[in-house]
Amino acid sequence: MSHLFYQTSSFRPFLERGEGVYMYGQDGKRYLDGSSGAMVSNIGHSNPAVLAAMRAQMEKSTFGYRLHFQTEASETLAARTAALCPPGLDRVFFVSGGSEATESTIKLARQYKIAIGQGSRWKVISRMPSYHGSTLGALAITGYDPLTGPFRPMMREMPKIPAPRAYLDGMNPDDPATGLHYADMLEAKILEEGPETVLAFIVEPIGGASTGALVPPAGYMQRIREICTAYDILLIHDEVMTGGGRTGKFWGADHWGTAPDIIAISKGFGGGYVPLGAMIARSDMVDAVMADGGFQHGHTYAGNPLACAAGLAVLDEIDRHGLIDNAARMGALLKSRLTGLMNRYPFIGDVRGQGLLLAFELVADRATMEPLPPAMKAFQRLVDIAYDMGLIIYSRRTRGGTSGDHFLVCPPMIVTEDQIDEIMVKLTAALDAFAAETRLAEPAA
Repeated sequence: MSHLFYQTSSFRPFLERGEGVYMYGQDGKRYLDGSSGAMVSNIGHSNPAVLAAMRAQMEKSTFGYRLHFQTEASETLAARTAALCPPGLDRVFFVSGGSEATESTIKLARQYKIAIGQGSRWKVISRMPSYHGSTLGALAITGYDPLTGPFRPMMREMPKIPAPRAYLDGMNPDDPATGLHYADMLEAKILEEGPETVLAFIVEPIGGASTGALVPPAGYMQRIREICTAYDILLIHDEVMTGGGRTGKFWGADHWGTAPDIIAISKGFGGGYVPLGAMIARSDMVDAVMADGGFQHGHTYAGNPLACAAGLAVLDEIDRHGLIDNAARMGALLKSRLTGLMNRYPFIGDVRGQGLLLAFELVADRATMEPLPPAMKAFQRLVDIAYDMGLIIYSRRTRGGTSGDHFLVCPPMIVTEDQIDEIMVKLTAALDAFAAETRLAEPAA
């Protein structure tokens, strides 16, 4: 009996070690990490350069409280991070994870508006479905019913607009009119709520777990920037999953050349080596908050020198090995191979994503996009079958968490063409077994 508990009671073997894109159980079985954990291990496991940088920092100090000391590691990583951001976003606040990062963004936004005399603004508009974290503040801006439902009496839910799921609505995502259709829902919601009450709009440039690598339709990102500017509303980019190069650009929003007012990053920022995340904001915002009494927020491990040393080494490895370019190349190859599965399996309704942030969705009817019966629990069963075959993939339910089944295929950015072949062999075998077990349409030859 284990004294640990997490989300479910499903059994998994003990981990022996990780190496590159592979993980090994204590039983000797090898698994290809086809989801980079939870889209975290961007540069693979047990990278020698990162481990060496961590050892070197451990010889100096493993902790230095930010109110007592500055540390070279945190100052250097802050400067390096700011240099990667759009112009003007040059103040960095370190945290330990994605929920802390998004929670920090909405708290800074609120304190900034109070500091400049706009205290009536407190509503943060987000999308349905969406995921921005598991703390109560982050849950208030999350749209995923199984996660938010139990806690509704304990938090103040924020306004939501529909996520731009053009593929479910029968719209062409490449048509700029589609992007405007969804983006203009933001303006309508602002007017409905009262512009003077709206603080911010938070958005993942490319969707994560809740929408399964959803790429916004043409014109969407540019239009929401225009709307936020017009109503003096802060635009927050949740780049927790997309930041760090996984999509083929360092920031997901770089694909559209748009800049927010605040950014949240985590996951691949620390690469799975240490808990690490950050909020990056404009200097004028931070200066206003500091002049008004300081930022009333913080975490014990913010700016931890060991974490920051690891983060610096992760960025070095991304640059040294050209991993962002590799993510773009290998992502295009993997996406084409996943798309090819639609010819074999009529129950694959959509393949989407950018770079190595990719997903496919299962449906009962591709023409109508009717989801599989929720009782089938396809989102869990296919993951288990693939796992037994030595492939790790990641799943969630597409339609607010209650139905729909999508699967994220997001290997580390170091993945090779041979390893993509291995992913596809194992995934095809898993889909064959799933089709036979569930008696869905037989796969085409």
